[in-house]
Amino acid sequence: MAHDTSSDPTVAAVPSRDRLVALLDRERAAYAAARPRSRALFDAADHLFGRVPMTWMAKWSGGFPLYLDTARGNRIRDVDGHTYVDFALGDTGAMAGHSPAATVAAVRRQLEELGGVTTMLPTADAEWVGAELSRRFGLPLWSFTLTATDANRWAIRLARLATGRPKILVFSYCYHGSVDEIFAVPGADGRAVSRPGNVGEPVPLDLTTRVVEFNDAEALERALAHGDVAAVLMEPALTNIGIVLPEPGYLDRVRELCTAAGTLLMIDETHTFSAGPGGATAAWGLRPDVLVIGKSIGGGIPSGAYGITDELADRVGAHPDADLVDVGGVGGTLAGNALSVAAMRATLENVLTDAAFGHMVDLATRFTAGVRTTIDRTGVAWSVQQLGARSEYRFAAPAPRTGTESANGADDDLDEYVHLFMVNRGILITPFHNMALMCPDTTVADVDRHTDVFAACVDELVGDGPVG
Repeated sequence: MAHDTSSDPTVAAVPSRDRLVALLDRERAAYAAARPRSRALFDAADHLFGRVPMTWMAKWSGGFPLYLDTARGNRIRDVDGHTYVDFALGDTGAMAGHSPAATVAAVRRQLEELGGVTTMLPTADAEWVGAELSRRFGLPLWSFTLTATDANRWAIRLARLATGRPKILVFSYCYHGSVDEIFAVPGADGRAVSRPGNVGEPVPLDLTTRVVEFNDAEALERALAHGDVAAVLMEPALTNIGIVLPEPGYLDRVRELCTAAGTLLMIDETHTFSAGPGGATAAWGLRPDVLVIGKSIGGGIPSGAYGITDELADRVGAHPDADLVDVGGVGGTLAGNALSVAAMRATLENVLTDAAFGHMVDLATRFTAGVRTTIDRTGVAWSVQQLGARSEYRFAAPAPRTGTESANGADDDLDEYVHLFMVNRGILITPFHNMALMCPDTTVADVDRHTDVFAACVDELVGDGPVG
């Protein structure tokens, strides 16, 4: 599918940039004044790189992050005593809610009664989890990790082994954790170049990666024609650059092109798990050769997994010299540990159930409708998209159809204003983008509260009254 630039979204027209700056100054001042303990802890963190335990934690708007006191369900309290309705949910890591009771009970039992957090010995829970993942996603064979990043890395190695091909194909502005191959965008000649901000790429990306725009089947067909792509690694919908949904028939065409080219199709459901109990794979009838999932399936305990087909297992097994049990680069000492596997079983069996997803999707539909009402009423050039239990607004209209289009809709000042307006009124949305996720504990009242605050946020922006 050729790219038609005439339909490119435009950056949202802000009625007055001066007004936006004045509103942003007001919200920054309110954020800082109300959170002296968080600020003091941040300023005193002299022994942490970036002053935070992990550098992404510095992403919060306002100059310093909130510091956590407690978290339960979909509520977070910071060290300054403010309580928030949490729609960020650890950027999907807490999709089950914070400390779900069934997961906590399973973890406590493993720690206190059974003992053995990590022993490099299998437990009976592992087969249960593998069977449940097979039921939900359709892949028959599973292996566990601690993160989806690791699952992607290890599955990529299997794909290269099975196909004898060196390259991975990804989509511009995709999300697959911190896998080296994925931080690519198409250069002027179509070859992969490093995405802006990529840190310390080990080799030029065109040596390991091919990259095309999402929803462009013709570009994908041309890239696969080189015959050097081991696997297409994709999200069924882009999720970390706003939600970019697949156009009708696109995912079926991706499957057809991969099959024709002898390329494996590797679907990462780490974020698109929000589409339903079996992610987009079950909801949309997808047929991956490899499926990766992480973050949410352990209820907050580090967990990840990848599933493969019997055919791929046979192809890997045809290489008896490949060391899969020691130095082959497809495992880790803590992966599949007893604690993580117990958490996965409890979360999948008792928390992120079919019924829970029905509740979560209904709430996301209500959330999306509330946002759309404000966008339509005020006439701002924004859009909102829903992916199951997940909803996100973007400062561009119409809704972007590629990752690059969505990236071009970024507006740092507007982004900070919206995030600070929300947090100053007791609502958290994901700091990396404007994503809201529902969990089993989210309520209609929580969604309606966001609808009201979002309306007030946009009304302030488009209004002409004094900035108080």
